[in-house]
Amino acid sequence: MNRRSFLASGTALGAVATAGCLGAVGFGDSNPNVALGAPDRTADVSSEDLPYPAWGQRVPDVTLPAPLSGQDVSFRGVDRPFLTTFVFTNCMTACPVLLSTLREVQVHSVQEGYADEVAFYPMTFDPARDDAEALRAELEQFNVDSSVENWQFLRPETEERAKEVITDQFGVTFQKEEVEDGPYMFVHLSLIILVNADGYVERAYRGQQTDEGQVIADLRKVRNA
Repeated sequence: MNRRSFLASGTALGAVATAGCLGAVGFGDSNPNVALGAPDRTADVSSEDLPYPAWGQRVPDVTLPAPLSGQDVSFRGVDRPFLTTFVFTNCMTACPVLLSTLREVQVHSVQEGYADEVAFYPMTFDPARDDAEALRAELEQFNVDSSVENWQFLRPETEERAKEVITDQFGVTFQKEEVEDGPYMFVHLSLIILVNADGYVERAYRGQQTDEGQVIADLRKVRNA
């Protein structure tokens, strides 16, 4: 979506990461396409003003490979609620927190018997290093339960494709930074998106301190809608 590229390019990386919450006071708190009401916000902006998919908007129409299963995942073809986030396996700060949040929700889905009613699609923006072997190691490091088959790492084939999907379509900025005497890292927006079975965004959780209890509660409402 060109709109997302325009918004992202017009906002400094740091400003995007600390922008106001979703939705807008005065823009209404109901939408026929979603189960959850409008989220709390601190600024008078609508979902359309944000660079990433927000409450009530359709998830971008993208298809990405899932190298550990050998399949492709089309977001608008997923027929159950799902969570997605944007990471790279060499990350030592935000990404482990984002993945841990998804992992805690997956644990709850297994324990409470709804694992087949939800899916998890973290995607990497570092395809040069995050091949199938690296993603499998990440799966094991976070003790993801692969037996329930509701978690798939997604990997754009090239860095160009990663930017096309993650920045241009999802509005998630990431910037490579060289590290002296170490591997390169990325500065990036921390974001988890909850999408319903009809392909509409129910919540976009920003920041590294997303409360998995709130995600579980939101997901319950979405599943039961």
